[in-house]
Amino acid sequence: MEEPKSVIRETDEDARRLAKGLVRSARFGALAAIDAASGHPLASRVATATDMDGTPVILTSTLSGHTAAILKDPNCSLLVGEPGKGDPLAHPRISLFCQASRIERNDPSNERIRRRYLARHPKAELYVDFGDFAFFRLELVGASLNGGFGKAFELNREDLVTGIDDIKRWADAEAGAVDHMNEDHGEAVKLYAEVLCSGDRANWRLACLDPEGLDLVAGDRVERLWFPEVLESSVQIREILVNLAKDARTRSA
Repeated sequence: MEEPKSVIRETDEDARRLAKGLVRSARFGALAAIDAASGHPLASRVATATDMDGTPVILTSTLSGHTAAILKDPNCSLLVGEPGKGDPLAHPRISLFCQASRIERNDPSNERIRRRYLARHPKAELYVDFGDFAFFRLELVGASLNGGFGKAFELNREDLVTGIDDIKRWADAEAGAVDHMNEDHGEAVKLYAEVLCSGDRANWRLACLDPEGLDLVAGDRVERLWFPEVLESSVQIREILVNLAKDARTRSA
């Protein structure tokens, strides 16, 4: 008997870019875990951001059912990808297979994650430091990407995560660059969104950046701008931001 044809396509750079873009630009997702009390699957809506390497990050209260679930069994999944007009199944989405890892307040990564999360969800500053709240990194194991009808891919961790050798140096450089661009170069940030990303006119701000690109936000809207090439060092940040601004001004003219 002839073997059935696989519906899974070979993973290529376009699939990796789509997958990373869905994760990087997500504001929320559906977290699936095993309910600690009943043993049934539990799906909850959670607000999301990403750590610098692209790992999803959530902020949860220890009073919530999904926090109890991932503390008991860290194996979980996160579905991201917002539907647009028409058939919701025609729009790309990705199911991420993860292991939840709680970030303690004294962990060196907590300040970096807190800053990046609040850049995406500024209203969370009202409760982010409450004693019953904590950040979790959803460590990526693999993923199932559906890019639309007939576009199914299976991805592994290496397809999704950006390798960063000295994350502290990158984080320090990112924090300075984001503050500088928002305070002194708002025009360039606006051009990034409206010209290079085809975003609508709005009060755009630079939220965060990483070796592969940067994230722009305006209220509930998020735009991901990819760099032409992956940066090898944080010292390249200034150069790439200047070049992107020049490119945007040229195109707008």
